[in-house]
Amino acid sequence: MKQVYINGVGNISPQKTFDNALFLDEVVAVESNRLKCQDPNYKDYISGDMARRMSHIIKMGIAASNICLKDAGAPLPDAIITGTGLGCIEDTEKFLSTLIRNNEEFLTPTSFIQSTHNTVSAQIALLLKCHNYNFTYVNRGISFESALLDSLIQLRLGQATTVLLGGMDELTDNSFTIMNRLGHWRRKPVNNLGLFQDKTRGSIAGEGAAFFLLSTDKTENSYAKVIGVDTFFKPLDTSEIQSRIQQFIQKQNLSIEGIDLVILGMNGDPTQDMNYELLRLDLLRNTRTGCFKHLCGEYFTSGAFALWLAAKILKHQRIPPVVLSGFLAGTKMKNILIYNHYRNLDHSLMLISQD
Repeated sequence: MKQVYINGVGNISPQKTFDNALFLDEVVAVESNRLKCQDPNYKDYISGDMARRMSHIIKMGIAASNICLKDAGAPLPDAIITGTGLGCIEDTEKFLSTLIRNNEEFLTPTSFIQSTHNTVSAQIALLLKCHNYNFTYVNRGISFESALLDSLIQLRLGQATTVLLGGMDELTDNSFTIMNRLGHWRRKPVNNLGLFQDKTRGSIAGEGAAFFLLSTDKTENSYAKVIGVDTFFKPLDTSEIQSRIQQFIQKQNLSIEGIDLVILGMNGDPTQDMNYELLRLDLLRNTRTGCFKHLCGEYFTSGAFALWLAAKILKHQRIPPVVLSGFLAGTKMKNILIYNHYRNLDHSLMLISQD
């Protein structure tokens, strides 16, 4: 079976991650119940005329993909595969609002054209003049992981040698308000770095766009090797989750003792974090664990931020203190497991390694 490597990364997030020369050297802390992205100068990636007609998620996606391709030194991928939970919701809202306000008359097509979920990957392809395989997955909390699985299939079957993989979602006032009414977010502002100390119900909303250049060829710039990905839906209890994790690791010819770090998708909501806490007390009691959603917030494709974090940790052989929730002394880090779930419905596992 062909090996798959991460040869480049690009990440626009609520942290200052768009500069690949840095790795959480300066952590952004805010007192809020929502985290907005730290935007680069988009004029460095998109012309001013085009940028004015683009929504935030499109600009984030184009910038992150550009940073990724530049990092990998790859001008044109063989495929572009992305995942998103809500897609271009800002343009969707604009179109629907205009539809209602104008009594379904005198509608401009721009917002409608850019409201589809695959707009980001399409815009990237247009700018790159890439006419290859292009697909967007919209599978709620496992949208990014579905895109990763397809990427691995394309690469391992020889359909492509390089794949531009991305995961992105944006946060709008309307989407925040609707999900807040459903009880997803904290009612009162909270410091994101103290998210796990405050046991109030609800999490903090987030957004972001992370891209990866996957390849079957290892280079001097390779961050890590992607070992595997697995998803499952609505497990009965923590025992089933433990069983799925153990089966996944064993399938890769590893044991839990061979995992140097487990990155957990804890979001600060006690009802959502219960399974993570039980895992820490049992299966992961002797394993180093860390968290990431206090840095990026909760959203459908936050797993992309977690994969970026894991790849950077292996590349730098350093775990930022803001990530660790417990520490056990160890040797050189080789294997990192990511376990994440969205609303305890969509669960995912990703395993990466460094040769």
